[in-house]
Amino acid sequence: MNKDEIITLVKDWRVALLIILVVLSIIAINPHFENGEFTTNLQYGLDLQKGAWLQLEFKSEVVGFQTDKATEDFITALKNQTDAEIYLVGDNKLEIRKLYTQEELAPIFAAAGGKLTSYQQGVTKSTAEDVKRILDAKINSLGTRDARINTLTGLDGVTRYIRVELAGVTMSEAQQVVGKQGKFEIRIVTIGNQTEHVVFGDTITGVGNPAQEPPGSGKWGVSFTMSEEGAKALQAAAIQYGAVSDPDNHDLQMLLDGKVIYSAPLSAELAGNLQHEVVRQLIASTGAGTTGQQAAQTLEIHLRNGALPVDVSVAGSGSVSANLGDHFKLMCLLAGVLALITVGIAVYYRYREPAIVLPMVCINASEIVILLGICVFTIQLDLATIAGLIAVLGTGIDQLIIITDEILHEGKVPSPNVYQKRLTRALGIIVASAATVVIAMLPLALMDLSSLRGFAIITILGVLIGVTITRPAYGRIIMAILSK
Repeated sequence: MNKDEIITLVKDWRVALLIILVVLSIIAINPHFENGEFTTNLQYGLDLQKGAWLQLEFKSEVVGFQTDKATEDFITALKNQTDAEIYLVGDNKLEIRKLYTQEELAPIFAAAGGKLTSYQQGVTKSTAEDVKRILDAKINSLGTRDARINTLTGLDGVTRYIRVELAGVTMSEAQQVVGKQGKFEIRIVTIGNQTEHVVFGDTITGVGNPAQEPPGSGKWGVSFTMSEEGAKALQAAAIQYGAVSDPDNHDLQMLLDGKVIYSAPLSAELAGNLQHEVVRQLIASTGAGTTGQQAAQTLEIHLRNGALPVDVSVAGSGSVSANLGDHFKLMCLLAGVLALITVGIAVYYRYREPAIVLPMVCINASEIVILLGICVFTIQLDLATIAGLIAVLGTGIDQLIIITDEILHEGKVPSPNVYQKRLTRALGIIVASAATVVIAMLPLALMDLSSLRGFAIITILGVLIGVTITRPAYGRIIMAILSK
């Protein structure tokens, strides 16, 4: 093609859009040398760089029960016998936040006036999400990058395991990050901005879930229980510094690692009670609406000072050294290049025409570049996502062959009108095929299967980019080439 024909081709909106996206993707990837090493803005998962993973098992169980007693009385009896946190999580279902075997629970239920009907180790999905949220907040607060937390929830809604992947850290560092608790402190305002220490976080013996207090009021809060010693210290400080008589000028402050995360005066009812008795059960109110709910969820994490609502044990762990991660990166790069070369050879063997092979290979490569540009902002690259990229290479070349074969029906270059009809028919076939792939991959993308989720997301993105951007551009490019 001459210069004018190339300019006309580039000005076509389909080709221009493809070029713009490739350029923007390269800018986002930002390949460059830093400290003598070639690097990019791509984020790598645990498979491709130094890091560690921990698989935690919940030491809790979700059980079914039957009883002739009132449910509240039955749960109270169970709490007295087990000394565990027990929550009603459904019709005749309980979450017991302490690990017992089924054989151990059966006589306990019988003594409490009920019967154990089902047993499964783990926690409810909502509790698992709370644990995930707490771990995520803890990891972010410690400045750890490239962390991934995934829960594995069964079809029955019970989660037994949670997996934490921390790229860029050693195994000992990973265990410290997951197990570390912050320094929690309660202080009371005395005069002006001055405060005095009341208690530390070890006096908090239990923390409830965020809830509306009272129920149905629209006002959110978090209940927590203090030890007898902590409750006495709070009462003494409230009386000494005047919080019981003038609560508005003597806020109770909660601090985590020296940072104020909650400050509010005592309620009139609590101030009155503290004048005469020790109060162990307290409620920290956070306000109404969505803002109040979010503040309650955050406060719950802080009250636990990073501790999880359910005990966990390490069920599995592993690590990847820096050298091994670099080796995996090199192998993945070679696999991608070899896949592209193999595709080019196969296409050349079919058509024996470089003018057709080169656009196909370039279009295939452009899809990968655009996908990598998206990955910079959305997903880490691990072995599963690399496999997805290679799968996109294969499905992409299949669809380009469909377009080329449809246009070159009986080996003849059609007239412009016939060409457009054949291209439309080929794109219709590709759209139907793409829809099938998206539907097949969607469950994997939505489920909590971390090892397969990246593969599914990349495959879906690759199919969508192909249908909306690269296939139409290829159709315009191949028309210009075949017309010559």
